[in-house]
Amino acid sequence: MKIEIWSDVMCPFCYIGKRRFEDALQQFAHKDEVEVEWKSFQLNPDMKTDPNLNINQYLADIKGWNLDYAQQMNSHVTEMAAQVGLQYDFDKAIVANSFNAHRLSHLAKKHGLGAAAEEALFKAYFTEGKNIDDKDTLTDLGISIGLKGDDVKETLDSNDYADAVKHDIAEAQYLGISGVPFFVMNNKYGVSGAQAVPVFSETLEKSFAEWQRENDKPKLTIIEGESCTPDGDCG
Repeated sequence: MKIEIWSDVMCPFCYIGKRRFEDALQQFAHKDEVEVEWKSFQLNPDMKTDPNLNINQYLADIKGWNLDYAQQMNSHVTEMAAQVGLQYDFDKAIVANSFNAHRLSHLAKKHGLGAAAEEALFKAYFTEGKNIDDKDTLTDLGISIGLKGDDVKETLDSNDYADAVKHDIAEAQYLGISGVPFFVMNNKYGVSGAQAVPVFSETLEKSFAEWQRENDKPKLTIIEGESCTPDGDCG
């Protein structure tokens, strides 16, 4: 069964949702029959990368908040992240456009490393305070998950996977996805947001049961007639 997850590297609830979903999937009896595909989404495609500006100040500026209030809001999210074992440091988080990070994710997905790329990018942004729009940083992250440095550099120095990122975003718009994280299970059930583990578990069970029933059915409508079988019976 296929599960597609739309997310953005700079979305704090996407990382939290990833952990909660992973907890649910780990407990799922049929987890080995589940294929997970990560999809690109940009919350702020027009964001300008500024290594000298952290996300607290950025939020204060664009929302019209004072800096203390922005820090309070992010402290609340930091506490939520800690509950699932994640360490956020918004004081270090660098304002950066995520488009190139998504291109790296698509390169990683081509090599079966999509989930590893997502994890590395989330950690780099929220925990380590790295610039996820910096080519050297992205190259190092790619190498750390098993990609070849030359492949990453070639991708980042070109427009490779730009169309793939845009396609994911367009697909999200077509499906009516307006926020992330967003999980689509078996192309039937959509789960919006960083839901609690039991919500993911319940939807996994329901989606898989339907997927199993659908795949147990014959693929063809068969009109029976005289034929022979491999065991020698003809008639």
